Amino acid sequence: MSRRRRRPATMLAGLLVLALSATLSTSVPAAGTPRTPAVPLSELTVVTEQVASGLQRPIAITGLPDGRMLIAEKNGTVRAYHPDTGLAAEPVLDLTARIDASDNERGLLGITPAPNFARTGIIYVAYTSLPAGALTLARLPIGAPERLQVLLTQEHAEYGNHNGGQVAFGRDGYLYWSTGDGGHANDPFKAGQDLGTLLGKIVRIDVNRACGAKPYCVPSTNPFVRTPGARPEIWLYGLRNPWRFSVDPVDNSLWIGDVGQGLVEEINHIRPWQGGANLGWSCKEGTPVFDPAQCRPGVQYVDPVFEYEHFLTESCSVIGGVVYRGSRTPEAWGTYVASDYCAPRVYAVRPRRDGTYETATIGNFPTQPTAIGADVHGELYVLSDYPGWLSRVRFERVQPVSEGGVTTR
Repeated sequence: MSRRRRRPATMLAGLLVLALSATLSTSVPAAGTPRTPAVPLSELTVVTEQVASGLQRPIAITGLPDGRMLIAEKNGTVRAYHPDTGLAAEPVLDLTARIDASDNERGLLGITPAPNFARTGIIYVAYTSLPAGALTLARLPIGAPERLQVLLTQEHAEYGNHNGGQVAFGRDGYLYWSTGDGGHANDPFKAGQDLGTLLGKIVRIDVNRACGAKPYCVPSTNPFVRTPGARPEIWLYGLRNPWRFSVDPVDNSLWIGDVGQGLVEEINHIRPWQGGANLGWSCKEGTPVFDPAQCRPGVQYVDPVFEYEHFLTESCSVIGGVVYRGSRTPEAWGTYVASDYCAPRVYAVRPRRDGTYETATIGNFPTQPTAIGADVHGELYVLSDYPGWLSRVRFERVQPVSEGGVTTR
């Protein structure tokens, strides 16, 4: 996620983060609409409680059906946390022999359980592989790293940054995987708008079947299956570095935090019927035009539902989050939360019935957030990079106070 600008020393290694963001696995049930109506976002705030420490650059998190949280560390190890027993002393998985962690943004980047994990113990991982940093999607039984099976790769040798790395299952049963544009700055390979490469994309594949020599199949409803020269695995394109995205378990929509370059950070909300959407990079960076040479007449670009300038806010890299579908705070149900690695404000976004979006800043996360995830009950956790923390997240209702006829927080 590197940008050509001066950054505070505290984040030099932290931008690996950018590939990070929320992991909402299909182990989280699709709960029904709560009886308590949602309140305005301005009446919510977040509170965090540190529940574990001693992690080594934790960058991805996902929930398991048995209540545990799996935490991926950059070097290739996976730790397990349970609220009743805490952080396990030893890793439950070690993939360090396969991982290229040489760059700040390379390493083990994403992890999610198979929908049938309770029966099979299968997990899916995304990482940059030795020897040259190829983006790699693989699966394995959690207790048997020797049985790892590589599903899909994309060469990524020239630069170490912009690797994406989120993996998540949708309610449709397909596996989604995000990739960066190839690194450096200014989209050097013009990958964002190129349907002939998997760089700068979100792909969607069927991992429940094999087709020919491939250990997966391409869903027939993927948008570019019949487009000459296009990779049929592509679901969305025009992305720079979608370090973290999540799938809302209620409606199967994708919430994507795409890291900007020098102007804005953006959050996109893509509905299931929007397969094939072009999110704009590198014609656009958020809503502003970035490179007119990459803009094509007649092409429809899907704008973000929320964006923020990072220079004015001392921000640097959006950390995409998840939609809250827990029961502990029904007033917050349906609220998407995200943050930023350098300025860890908590951004809340919620769709309105009229198609617009309500947004607010509702507090702060601990320093250097790298990923936001949900447990089996839909309750939220957040990771902190260099401190190596895991924190539980909860919402609180802030009652408006009336002062002389003016309502304030």
